[in-house]
Amino acid sequence: MQLDVYRGEIFDRARAWADLNPEERRRRGVEACRDRDAEALWSLTEAYLTLHGASGTGTSPRTLRTYRWAVNRFLDYAGHQAVNLLRATSADGVRFVRATEAEGLSASSTRVQLAGVRLLYSALRWAEVTQAAPFSDVKPVRDKTAAWEKRQPYTHEEVQTLMGAADARTRALLLLCAHGGLRISEALALRWDDVDLAARELTVRQGKGGKTRRVVLGESLVAALKVLLEDDLVIGGSYAAAVERLRRLCVRTGVAYRGHHALRHYAGTRLTREGASLDDVARHLGHSALETARIYAKWSDEGLRQRMAGW
Repeated sequence: MQLDVYRGEIFDRARAWADLNPEERRRRGVEACRDRDAEALWSLTEAYLTLHGASGTGTSPRTLRTYRWAVNRFLDYAGHQAVNLLRATSADGVRFVRATEAEGLSASSTRVQLAGVRLLYSALRWAEVTQAAPFSDVKPVRDKTAAWEKRQPYTHEEVQTLMGAADARTRALLLLCAHGGLRISEALALRWDDVDLAARELTVRQGKGGKTRRVVLGESLVAALKVLLEDDLVIGGSYAAAVERLRRLCVRTGVAYRGHHALRHYAGTRLTREGASLDDVARHLGHSALETARIYAKWSDEGLRQRMAGW
């Protein structure tokens, strides 16, 4: 029901732009650019993404927040650098991306920035506000760090330590990520209606890209869920609160904080180490491509270390 309401709201916001007379839509867009009206420009961008994006109304709230962050950062930059939004050039686009890199943002964050501002200008062209495409040929610096060397998973010992010191609700959340392989957003949004403890499975209704998947539950996760009081949501609460709880738990136990996603990485790594195929790992974690799951094989491979030990 909440998902239907969310999709209805985002579609209604998109229609507010789509239903305008083309000339009026253009006028409002030009005015927003002139005033650098962040709220209006984001509203136009969201409308374009909803109407013409691959996910439509299924675009996740997290994706929307990320793109909005990117658009707002560019508007701040444009204000400080006196960039004319309607006449922005490829030189302006290059300077913005290089300035972003110089601030120390990671390669992945820089790519998100680029995707967000490209989306903004796609929306402006859709509204016939401008034909400028300042980011069409801009490329971020290539990330030289291999994917498997970043965001290392928690070790088995660290996961056990965290669970041993956690309260019942936090323990269940840790296991949803570390055994169920759920993303933190998926775990916090999980509803009891989508959990079948007898069948030892749950359904993720709004995964990445709006996809639905079934997740098999292990005995320890089933046991952790059984002790929770049933409400509407299994875990609930905000992302910020969940992060703070995990940070405090890590400090209390002496475990290096790596975020909730490193628990999901632990699930993939453990499955791979125990002999699961990449297809099984991808299906459990909800990856659409086997290449994405291949990173867990890198993390779980101790063969080279063992071979070199005798040299």
